[in-house]
Amino acid sequence: MFRPDAVYANPLFGVTVTVVAYALATAVHHRWRQLPALVLTCGMVIALLLLARIPYQEYRAGGDIISFFLGPATIALGVPFFKHVRHIRRHLAGAILAVIAGSITGVGTAALLVLMMHGSRELLRDMMPKSVTTPISIELVQQLGGQPQLGAVFTVLAGLLGSVIGPSLLRRVGVRDPVAIGLAIGTSSHGIGTARVLRDSELQGGASGLAMAMAGITTSIVIAIAQRCWQI
Repeated sequence: MFRPDAVYANPLFGVTVTVVAYALATAVHHRWRQLPALVLTCGMVIALLLLARIPYQEYRAGGDIISFFLGPATIALGVPFFKHVRHIRRHLAGAILAVIAGSITGVGTAALLVLMMHGSRELLRDMMPKSVTTPISIELVQQLGGQPQLGAVFTVLAGLLGSVIGPSLLRRVGVRDPVAIGLAIGTSSHGIGTARVLRDSELQGGASGLAMAMAGITTSIVIAIAQRCWQI
């Protein structure tokens, strides 16, 4: 007897749904460039789970397999950096200052936004590390005593927003240098943004990958200082 719940519980279900949704989203993106593939993929998967009333826990059995490969994929972002290390090294001093300034700004603007909206201290803890890559963000939220699940949501949203509007916004305000674009996106939008600018050029992707790694370290230090000084 056919049992739908048995199909949903199979890890291959989550993997298949994600891969098919991404393939469809990519095809749509090639037809209408203004529609980001990653956002479409998330929308398709969410719509399917809601319409078919599939519990998220059952989809996650396969989703976790894909999440496992995020580690190797993140490490692979070091390849474009290695290819262009000589060019990026010429701007190393400026890159370090830019990432430090960007990390402080990212934490500060998150805190300011929560305070302006009269958010709770718990929400502040969840949102402050939003600009760093998800594993670091989750660990920082845990250290602050927040909710890692909510922190992961804010981190993914920051990455999606940066990947969708970041490059075009930077060019609109006059930022044209590929290293500058990569540093800005990597600092503010971690791996999701890095994957986006990597499609434009390897130099941008290399600078973004470097910024993403540096921002993880810098943001951890900034949050540790803020926690110690203001007891967040």
